[in-house]
Amino acid sequence: MKIALMDSGIGLLAAAAAMRRLRPDADLLLSSDPDGMPWGPRTPASLTERALAVAKAAAPHRPDALIVACNTATVHALPTLRAELEPVIPVIGTVPAIKPAAAARGRVAIWATPATTGSPYQRGLIRDFAAGVPVTEVPCPGLAEAVEAADQTAVATAVAAAAALTPADVTDVVLGCTHYELVEDPIRAALAARTGGAGLVFHGSAEAVAVQALRRIGAAPEPGLPATGTLTVLRSGRHEDLPAAALSYAEGRLLAGQGAVVA
Repeated sequence: MKIALMDSGIGLLAAAAAMRRLRPDADLLLSSDPDGMPWGPRTPASLTERALAVAKAAAPHRPDALIVACNTATVHALPTLRAELEPVIPVIGTVPAIKPAAAARGRVAIWATPATTGSPYQRGLIRDFAAGVPVTEVPCPGLAEAVEAADQTAVATAVAAAAALTPADVTDVVLGCTHYELVEDPIRAALAARTGGAGLVFHGSAEAVAVQALRRIGAAPEPGLPATGTLTVLRSGRHEDLPAAALSYAEGRLLAGQGAVVA
């Protein structure tokens, strides 16, 4: 089994780590676009062009499925990617976890990139899955870029700014960008200081999208299998090792004992 994951940068690591936990025997192909990132400020047409190039770089490796591990790319490029690759390669998008967050009927904050915040796509998800629930959309300018650069000071600054926009009585927080799941701990700390932290629940998409990818190819989670899966890294179409920033945030969870990086 081979699963490809794509993103502009290292945000795909959250879903990759979830897939590794669920199917340690699966070969993973990580395809990113460091030459073209960040995708968020791009026009929809430009973003779609870059995303399609990243997907096409992965396609010759014949993955069984491709996970678009980027909320913004899912918003703008998913129909194009599916038209290009399916039915040969199933394409799975990443949807912010608004539905499970709203199910508790508390007060929801959605942290997302400025490009996704307020978009018709996100507003549609709120309408469909959070009707009657207080929802605050929180833009997080610069946070994904700070995560990508492993700039802890910039991460702290961006997190603090977003926390200041988050209602103090929030009960559920949706991490609406895959990069944010890599820095959940500082986000938790900032919001705990603002809200008191009592009962605050965080909702990411990594586990759900990994499960959906397995479902699309008729497979099931089997976390007890031997860790025989390999890892291939493509960065703007080139075979490269993961950058130091990625390894910093992955904390070895993806790679340790989980197969070799192969070209």
